[in-house]
Amino acid sequence: MKLLVSPRDIEEAKAVIQGNADIVDVKNPAEGSLGANFPWVIRSVKELVRQECGETVEVSAAIGDFNYKPGTAALAATGAASAGAEYIKVGLFAIRDRREAIDLLSAVVKAVKSVEATKKVVCAFYSDYRRINSISPLEIEEIAKAVDIDVAMVDTGIKDGRSTLEFMSGDELRRFVVVSKAHGLETAIAGSLKFEDVPRIKEIAPDIIGVRGMVCGGDRSTRVKPELVRELKQMVV
Repeated sequence: MKLLVSPRDIEEAKAVIQGNADIVDVKNPAEGSLGANFPWVIRSVKELVRQECGETVEVSAAIGDFNYKPGTAALAATGAASAGAEYIKVGLFAIRDRREAIDLLSAVVKAVKSVEATKKVVCAFYSDYRRINSISPLEIEEIAKAVDIDVAMVDTGIKDGRSTLEFMSGDELRRFVVVSKAHGLETAIAGSLKFEDVPRIKEIAPDIIGVRGMVCGGDRSTRVKPELVRELKQMVV
């Protein structure tokens, strides 16, 4: 299982690298669950990763918690891909139905693949979809049939300390992972996870575990700590 950690700036990215994470996921927590950072921050993190790690560590970038704005999403995706991110994460935050999801994701996929065909689009659903009135992660099968996304992810939309494991059962998350993999997708689980949640996540067996607050000491508004990234990396191997 790969470890994805989300820094908000170049200094936090250094801590993520020091902790031996597999994916450096650039985001801006001040703008939401999948808040977008600036292109120049993504670019600077990419340069740092290239210098320090070569090709052994990948860079991801969130482009936002989206409503139904395919054009805006495509433009944001182009910026993130052009800045050097290998994974481009788009959140279906205010997407209400399958048609909206397919339209939005199709635009993002076209934009990203136009920059470079090997770059990956991450479709992020929200485990707390009921309380934010969003599309269910269990719609993944029909969406995967319609759009050539690369990674299916579950995160939490509202960052209030409640985790993905509180909103979706282990059986639901396993189904999400199994169905996604059956359609050739990588899978990721994130969302206010804690160290004690790691054994359950390993049982569910996604390809990627995504964190921020856990490696900030429990408060995602503070700084990433390299020793906590290192501790978590040892647990997920």
